[in-house]
Amino acid sequence: MKKRIGSYPRVRTEGGGRGVVSQAGGVLLVETIRKTGLDQAISAALAPWRKPRVVHDPGKILLDVALAVALGGDCLADVGMLRAEPAVFGPVASDPTVSRLIDTLAAGGKRALSAIRTARAQVREHVWQAAGDASPDAAGQVVVDLDGVLVIAHSEKQDAAATWKKTFGHHPLMGFVDHGRDGSGEPVAGLLRPGNAGSNTAADHIETARLALAQLPKKYRRGRQTLIRTDSGGGTHEFLDWLSARGRWLSYSVGMTITDTIHQAVLKVPASAWTPAVEPDGEIRDGAWIAELDGDCLKGWPKGMRLIVRKERPHPGAQLRITDADGMRLTCFATNTAGTPIAALELRHRQRARAEDRIRAARATGLRNLPLHDAAQNQIWLEIVQISLDLLAWMPMLALTGDVRRWEPRRLRLRLFSTAAQLVTTGRRRVLRLAAHWPWTDVITQALQRLAALPNPG
Repeated sequence: MKKRIGSYPRVRTEGGGRGVVSQAGGVLLVETIRKTGLDQAISAALAPWRKPRVVHDPGKILLDVALAVALGGDCLADVGMLRAEPAVFGPVASDPTVSRLIDTLAAGGKRALSAIRTARAQVREHVWQAAGDASPDAAGQVVVDLDGVLVIAHSEKQDAAATWKKTFGHHPLMGFVDHGRDGSGEPVAGLLRPGNAGSNTAADHIETARLALAQLPKKYRRGRQTLIRTDSGGGTHEFLDWLSARGRWLSYSVGMTITDTIHQAVLKVPASAWTPAVEPDGEIRDGAWIAELDGDCLKGWPKGMRLIVRKERPHPGAQLRITDADGMRLTCFATNTAGTPIAALELRHRQRARAEDRIRAARATGLRNLPLHDAAQNQIWLEIVQISLDLLAWMPMLALTGDVRRWEPRRLRLRLFSTAAQLVTTGRRRVLRLAAHWPWTDVITQALQRLAALPNPG
């Protein structure tokens, strides 16, 4: 009897296999593109950049790169893994052709960016209608979170600079629509900025908010049904004045810096005025209280603004700041929502932390680094990243249910997209036979059935 060596079976490996498809679960994203009409919209938007008698459509090239990024790629050359599977992804352009398109769109400047963004906005409205009760606006309100992302550069790139965290790179400002507890989120804005861009630059927050609003259906581009949430970087007079301007009347929930005036006002709040904070399930949050400030703290700020402060026992090991008081960590935010208890408003603002999940997903989907040199090229890359994140948000919203819908990109890739399949031809039809022993094959097949049941675009 031979003694077994090691913990894993020894398998002989050789090349020459046929009829095997890698990344077969990527068909979920392909079907999402087809059913949402994203391919048609992007192709029409980039028609001005299509030269006569070219083989590859610019819209298809851009979507191929976005698909590669959604499947885990982080550079233009990773489109090669789609090129290896033409039966699933169709004909894919060569690396030089892809690079030339990115250069061409970068040279197109704002015109090219506007074309891509307009196409995304049109498709987004269609997707939300198709999603029904699963859409982020099912309750009649849309929540948009704005937050900055530090992207480290490991080489000299245009606009790369020292960041406030003493790293080197870029500091884009992103916007995400929050899907709530039952979903993830989708990007609606991406403003590429140098690494030394300020965290509280009002002009950048206004521009990012404009980009985000332009991605929403028209009825949500103004009015109280749209909520803009930011951290204290958005707590500036200029940005709050813009949000509150006549004709927009947007709702906001914006973090505020604890100034000396606010600190002194907190010290004067009587014990009876503090209200316990609550958890999402309605239970009282242990060791946290909130109160509303008025008086001098509101002078000079937009009419109708409410200032709410929160004090909480710091977690073990946390360092108190000079603006904290009585051993309690103080935070503050401003909102213009009236008629709602401050405990509910504070909980709503605290849920802005979901934006950190969206940033983590973005880092795992092409935003770990900006692979190109010129800023204009990297802005196109940022648009590609947003298209990839759109697909990774739309596919679960349209085709997945339950806890699976909340899976982040890394888990989707590991469990769904990376599954193997056999490509067979029968009755003049090509069929992908997914591995029967794969634990999530049923999830994939059921999701494809839901996508197939959706009406075709147009």
